Amino acid sequence: MTATAQIQKLDVEAITIEERSPFQVVMRRFVRHRLAMISMAVMLIVFLITILAPFIAPYEIDAVNVGDYFVPFGSVGEDGRVHYLGTDNIGRDTFSRLIYAGRISLSVALLSVIISETIGIFIGAISGFYGGWVDSVLMRFVEFMLSIPTLPLLLIISSMLIRNENLIPIPESVLAFVGKIMLVSPRDARNAVLIVIVLAGFGWLSSAQLMRGTVLSLREQTFVEAARSLGASNVWIILKHMIPNAMAPIIVDASLGLAGYVVAEAALAFLGFGIQDPVPTWGNMLSATQTYMFDKPWLPLIPGLPIFICSLAFNYIGDGLRDALDPRLKL
Repeated sequence: MTATAQIQKLDVEAITIEERSPFQVVMRRFVRHRLAMISMAVMLIVFLITILAPFIAPYEIDAVNVGDYFVPFGSVGEDGRVHYLGTDNIGRDTFSRLIYAGRISLSVALLSVIISETIGIFIGAISGFYGGWVDSVLMRFVEFMLSIPTLPLLLIISSMLIRNENLIPIPESVLAFVGKIMLVSPRDARNAVLIVIVLAGFGWLSSAQLMRGTVLSLREQTFVEAARSLGASNVWIILKHMIPNAMAPIIVDASLGLAGYVVAEAALAFLGFGIQDPVPTWGNMLSATQTYMFDKPWLPLIPGLPIFICSLAFNYIGDGLRDALDPRLKL
């Protein structure tokens, strides 16, 4: 092949190269992560079931069938409806409570992630961009909070807030909004909102450190100097340039944080410091089975498996996002 023909062939190949946006590149890498895609499909199914809980659940969460205690899986009640997962110790349908509990537990996790990541983004961006005494004060506070054992502090604070409902006044509009999301009354939604406040109040620390570290490297880039030369204010630079360009590690941290919040909410409810019965969550359903688990060892698996599956799926999704958003990897 002559040199001219080779050049023409290279020109044709260069013309036919498909241009992809950064989003398309990230999605292509993410799709190639098989475990992440399987986990995404699993979580979509779980979310769909919880969203359609009022239409799927054969019973209300507080409906009691007197005398039908611990009936076997697939038993048919006197009203002709099926107890797919049997009933609990007071005759409530386990399947109905399980899917309603999933809606509440996942809603708590999602709200906690949104609030905590938002706080961490702004605190970290301010700390990293301004530096100096601002950075020292904010980061020393973050490091001090991270040095404290989280679980005992969560138990103490959640116990104080739940027992003293007036300690933190919550607007009725917020309670009504959360109640509609979780399909509970505004009074029952108060405990859920308090748990979200507790979890988000300690969850923003790691995201603040991630954002600070990323902003510290970005603020020395030439586009920041260009924005300053055009008269952009510090607030504009932070909101328009720093935060959008530093979102990759935050997205990964949020996806991994969902798993942590699901487990944390379940742990608080299991220990009696979270959302209490009769409002179902996976944690308090798991706690209710410990009295009967020696006679019926399969009972803890009913609320325990969804906690395990969701935590594992969120972790795999986080791994897939981390690999897809890392520009150093060629997948």
